[in-house]
Amino acid sequence: MAEPIPLPADPMELRELEYRPVRVRGHFDHSKELYMMPRTLVDPAREAREAGRLSSSTESGAHVVTRFHCTDLGITILVNRGFVPRRRVNPDTRQKGQVEGEVELVGMVRLTETRKPFVPENHPERNHWHYRDLAAMAKAAGTEPILIDADFRSTVPGGPIGGQTRVTLRNEHLQYIVTWYGLAAATSYLWWKKFLRRAP
Repeated sequence: MAEPIPLPADPMELRELEYRPVRVRGHFDHSKELYMMPRTLVDPAREAREAGRLSSSTESGAHVVTRFHCTDLGITILVNRGFVPRRRVNPDTRQKGQVEGEVELVGMVRLTETRKPFVPENHPERNHWHYRDLAAMAKAAGTEPILIDADFRSTVPGGPIGGQTRVTLRNEHLQYIVTWYGLAAATSYLWWKKFLRRAP
């Protein structure tokens, strides 16, 4: 919800900016798209309606990641333009949505991620990406290892649906469990030693 800031070109500075809105100006290069799949559409209204259901009618598709040349910075980055259904992954099926000319975008900074258990390996040779490996994606597209998720306002008729950022916070539950059960065990031992154990 913060006011967007200009995108810094320093990768070290970007490490502290995940999920931070940034503003960029430039133009898309649609000649080299990357596809992160399978993905489902982030739709808060639908997810609120279907909360608690065992099954979902969610359509599977892909996130379209496109080269974007930043005019002000003189660098080319990756932009996750958003969700397209599986039947429209091929760019020939969405020619109207291939934005031309200079545009200004607002997007969320995203960092690289490690492969989670049970997530398949990426297949750069088939252009199938299951998780964000920015170094490999940048190498495949010939860009800097910088990725932003375009916000919903970037959506154009016939193009990918923007605003597909899922905020994932660190899960510290195991650490909490170990800490509190450890404290409970230590307290129980001290109580037993003071009140139940007979003095020699």
